[in-house]
Amino acid sequence: MWFKNLQLYRLTDNFDLDAATLHEKLAEKPTRPCEGLDLFTVGWDKPLGREGLELTHQNSGCVMVCMRREERILPAAVIREVLEDRVVEIEQTESRKVGRKEKLQLKDEIYVDLLPKAFTKSTRLYAYIDTTTSQVIVDTPSATKAEELLSLMRETLGSFPVKPFEVNQSVSMVLTNWLTAEVPQDFELEDDCELRDTGEDGGIVRLRRQALAGDEIRVHLEAGKVVVKLAANWQDRISCILSDDVSVKRLKFLEVVQEAASDADCETAAEQFDADFALMALELRKLIARLVELYGGMPAE
Repeated sequence: MWFKNLQLYRLTDNFDLDAATLHEKLAEKPTRPCEGLDLFTVGWDKPLGREGLELTHQNSGCVMVCMRREERILPAAVIREVLEDRVVEIEQTESRKVGRKEKLQLKDEIYVDLLPKAFTKSTRLYAYIDTTTSQVIVDTPSATKAEELLSLMRETLGSFPVKPFEVNQSVSMVLTNWLTAEVPQDFELEDDCELRDTGEDGGIVRLRRQALAGDEIRVHLEAGKVVVKLAANWQDRISCILSDDVSVKRLKFLEVVQEAASDADCETAAEQFDADFALMALELRKLIARLVELYGGMPAE
């Protein structure tokens, strides 16, 4: 349940649905299996999985939701192999060549025939609405995948006014300054970094498991490259990659947080989920607020 990536959004209007009411709304678009010629389906699932009864889970002013996507697995190689066999069969039995147009038609027929028989796989995408801060946090490294969940929420509710985080300063310039000048006292740099050239070619340098105070980094910065991703540790509580698009990736909750979760003394998986969610939401609320502060705050509405 612990989030590993953060795509951050702001609610631009009041969100006045409580968890119970939101559950009723989400129940109108529940998860369902692929049927017939469905390439994929999306719907709302229980955040607690088999342990849960509701399509929402609320704690500490936050409401968690879970989108489940089921999609068909039909590799192009499978279609190509069946097509080749079909073409050989026709050419041998009818003593004629199969033309391009006919091959395309056969390919379509094979696709329609195989799709309902294809295996499926499902993925779950978690997000929560922090009603205290009017923020929406989605657990994915991909803004595209986050948008799929937000679109489903808009479709479900009729309206879900959110927009990506905006800050007053260039995140890239702030992170670059951490390398060239001074790191905030509550952060410690780790050993991963990505630099990008600001010129038209946009050359990229990725550094892994390397001290960020060395000469190699300095040479790249003096050549005009800026930081677009930077690994950092916040208060020995959270380790992460800070990105210039305000997202947070490769999120890890460190020992002090994990020990607090273990101390919750929960008897069931559902109780542990609830305790973990409360702790995670409070930690992320503080981290996000601190990042917004370091990035110069948010523009006035």
